[in-house]
Amino acid sequence: MAVPSVAIIGAGLAGSEAALVLARRDVAVEVFEMRPLCSTPAHRTDLPAELVCSNSLKSDRLPSAHGLLKEELKLLGSPLLKEAYAARVAAGSALAVDRAEFAHSVLSRISSAPNLRFTRRELSSVPPEHEYCIIAAGPLVSNRLATWLQSTFSADALSFYDAIAPIVSSDSIDTGMAFLANRRESSAGDYLNCPFSRQEYEVFYRALMEADSVAARAFEDERFFEACLPIEVVARRGFGALAFGTLKPVGLVDPRSGRRPFAVCQLRRENASGESYGMVGFQTRLTQEAQREVFGLIPGLSHAEFLRYGSIHRNTYLDSPRLLAGNLSFKTRPNCFCAGQLCGNEGYTESIATGHVAALFVLARLLKRTLPPIPATTACGALVRHVTASPKKPFTPSNVNFGLMDALGQTGLKRIGKTEKRALMCERALQDMQGWVREAERCLAS
Repeated sequence: MAVPSVAIIGAGLAGSEAALVLARRDVAVEVFEMRPLCSTPAHRTDLPAELVCSNSLKSDRLPSAHGLLKEELKLLGSPLLKEAYAARVAAGSALAVDRAEFAHSVLSRISSAPNLRFTRRELSSVPPEHEYCIIAAGPLVSNRLATWLQSTFSADALSFYDAIAPIVSSDSIDTGMAFLANRRESSAGDYLNCPFSRQEYEVFYRALMEADSVAARAFEDERFFEACLPIEVVARRGFGALAFGTLKPVGLVDPRSGRRPFAVCQLRRENASGESYGMVGFQTRLTQEAQREVFGLIPGLSHAEFLRYGSIHRNTYLDSPRLLAGNLSFKTRPNCFCAGQLCGNEGYTESIATGHVAALFVLARLLKRTLPPIPATTACGALVRHVTASPKKPFTPSNVNFGLMDALGQTGLKRIGKTEKRALMCERALQDMQGWVREAERCLAS
């Protein structure tokens, strides 16, 4: 293999996507992954693209922001999205995957890709033997590399909590209480639903409020990412916060009573065989003993066997609007790029997206060409704009959402509803993304 011209630090979702995109464009790439030489509090394997929290990449249906982002990645020919669909497990409208199958398929693609070298080594800085680099080390970046990032780019990198939800064994779930159903769908469901009566919910709520939590370590502060709040933090907002949020029963009917439950804990299949289920929205920092006691009060989980307990760890991200240019390169080091959660996007699909477009921007730099900005009418473009030009101080990470995208504008005198408005935004986004892809291909091929 020729001397690699692009280094990629981190073989997570963003780094793996970027590597495969560049390799198929005949660019020599070297991916550096510190695991298993240096592990993290959340990872359990040394596989690339390991999903450490939920196994869901969220909705793939339109009109939703996550569904739109997936449609745009299809237009771009995302290699990881293709593998995700191949490893799909039943989860209603969500794209959930068998974690092991997905990670092993990504490893297979990386191992067999031409022009791609996979090196297991912890880096404390950008490798000097490479002219170009994409830093996709993820939110659990090593202390050594984090120190280099702070000293080189920013002395005030931020941090926030990211909590992991528990996984339980399927054969320990009482299916006499839990029932299969998807919200508002009459067909056989993909989710197991554990229904609460009001009295059962009151008992659970009191126990949750009194339960012991893991104490934060000295280097961790209590700033939480809103979309990943520990369930006990949500509960402190009031008695009904969970019943109207994580445990909302809307669209579900308990077949035993023929009525809607007071609240519902949903369980999502974790693998194709259905041997394990994840507790949807139950990210937590409770101690393991407290998890056994409190979550055992959920109807259907009184004898639950926990295959993985919830846990808590610090996530690190950069003040990227101050540091990054519109093409995800560092303003002071134009041959060095950033992608994935480290640059301030949240979510699996979002990390794949920033990894993909970072690779295209690197390719343009290699060819001494300039790609046009991705329109902010699209999910990809809005996500890139958020991490490179968000005016919010302090900067906070975000999942893709319609609020990040350019407003629809005048649609005539008729007042339209939210669903119709979002459908129009999706239609506009896909048209604009198709145009950008064509323009980008002409730029990179000419």
